[in-house]
Amino acid sequence: MDRRRDDDGGGDGHGSRNGTCRREPGEGERDRERAGKKPRLPAAPISGAELRSEFSHHQRGVARINNGSFGSCPGSVLAAHRDWQLRFLQQPDEFYFNSLRGGILRSRALVKDLVNADDAEEVSLVDNVTTAAAIVLQQVGRGFAESRFEPGDAVLVFHCVFQAVKKSIQAYVASAGGSIVEVELPFPVSSNEQVIAAFRKGLERGKKNGRRVRLAIIDHITSMPSVLIPVKELVKVCREEGVDQVFVDAAHAIGSVEVDVQDIGADFYVSNLHKWFFCPPSVAFLYCRKSSGLVSNMHHPVVTHEYGNGLPIESAWVGTRDYSSQLVVPAAFEFVERFKGGIQGIIKRNHEQVVKMGQMLAESWGTNLGSPPEMCASMIMVGLPSKLCIFGGEDALRLRSYLRVNHGIEVPIHYQAPADGVDGPRDKDGSITGYARISHQVYNTEDDYFRFRDAINQLVENNVTCKMLPVE
Repeated sequence: MDRRRDDDGGGDGHGSRNGTCRREPGEGERDRERAGKKPRLPAAPISGAELRSEFSHHQRGVARINNGSFGSCPGSVLAAHRDWQLRFLQQPDEFYFNSLRGGILRSRALVKDLVNADDAEEVSLVDNVTTAAAIVLQQVGRGFAESRFEPGDAVLVFHCVFQAVKKSIQAYVASAGGSIVEVELPFPVSSNEQVIAAFRKGLERGKKNGRRVRLAIIDHITSMPSVLIPVKELVKVCREEGVDQVFVDAAHAIGSVEVDVQDIGADFYVSNLHKWFFCPPSVAFLYCRKSSGLVSNMHHPVVTHEYGNGLPIESAWVGTRDYSSQLVVPAAFEFVERFKGGIQGIIKRNHEQVVKMGQMLAESWGTNLGSPPEMCASMIMVGLPSKLCIFGGEDALRLRSYLRVNHGIEVPIHYQAPADGVDGPRDKDGSITGYARISHQVYNTEDDYFRFRDAINQLVENNVTCKMLPVE
């Protein structure tokens, strides 16, 4: 039974102070009318002019080659987003009782089909990957707190795991007696076998002295440096080695690579819909495999009267807030269907273009790619000229700020420390220790990357190093 109240505190006319509420009615009139409409006829493929119009709200004169950080939302989806916001503001009671629950369920059903989940009850909508990580890690933390796990048992992660996830491990697991084992991701990387070998070594360390690895967190696509990880193979390794639970952090995956959660086989899988699937921020889906037997222990970190009604219901009501990002998912599906091949066509073209542009930049600068094309999705790492003297994170940040302020180029810069005793990639002037992570999304043009190419070449020609750049 789905129970709801109107506010974050005590009850009012819709509920009592002990948190119980009247049972939510069925779908509202608007939802019934919408469900009864005839299916839309396929629209003509989106034209160049229509595509430019969809992203005309982007600031002009800026080369946005950093879709990976914050994503992008087309105008038609933004319009649907505003419509949902107004529906709530115009008549909150009608929206709350007759529209919200059904709207979120429709979004979950679409995601369920997209990722090949077995049941919509395995799919919850949450704000982002950070929220999903908290959900997964707090139940692991309870395992230590309730003495079901031994002190020192481990959580295994790549060393470059997103910092918010690493902090969540410290907050929920390390504080309860668990340990953290970090796997050094090889980079630059040349093959999946390198990643698998490093992961196996990490598992060996995690199991030393009779310890058990209670949870492995595997990135589907690492953020920085960006590498497409052989996630299915690593999940299989975890099963072979007796890892209790496997959580795939796929923040960059949906809309960037094809996702089949049943084929991947993890217990938990999360991906943001606002990065590569054109939703407004912020919305992500968290898949929890029913057959894992762990679903009943999963709870949203924000506790409301929905606690205990299952994670999808708990996540669908966390108090009075804006739910429009979760409700607008169908509009994002309609947008991607306007492209040849739908989302699969977008994935293919983005991958081909980011590889092409990455190779163009590496050739111009005389550098390298951080991974082979098959180990990237819609982002790729490109080595920067050694003459820029990127010797630390501060240098990388200076260059990133300089490019944004002086050239209108949005691109993340990564410092890669040389490995001890290992000769890394070199250009004609020295060791390559800086990389740019470029993204490609449907709104990008080749001129965006040419501008980046020319800005870096100008710095090199003028013998400008990162230490010489102003602190913006």
